[in-house]
Amino acid sequence: MVQCKDCEFYSEDAQGRRTFACDPFKNIKEPHCLVKWQLMRLDMLVAAFRGMVGFQEKMAPMQDKIMKYVKRELEDLDESESWRTDDEDQDEPYL
Repeated sequence: MVQCKDCEFYSEDAQGRRTFACDPFKNIKEPHCLVKWQLMRLDMLVAAFRGMVGFQEKMAPMQDKIMKYVKRELEDLDESESWRTDDEDQDEPYL
């Protein structure tokens, strides 16, 4: 099995960041390369998901405040229009 560090599609810069130029649709050398490529993509997907969850955790208090405000406004709106429905709910006509 060819190690990624020995492959011609692998490079590393001065800061130690790894770059993979392999493309599973064009230039894969071995079946194991495809598995490694899938694992790297899955790791990137998990990292993006964790970032999104972190952002949602930051936004949660503000979203809670907005939802409480909207709920209070809707209740006030219903309360202010309750005089219209009170007359319709009564079965007895006025004499």
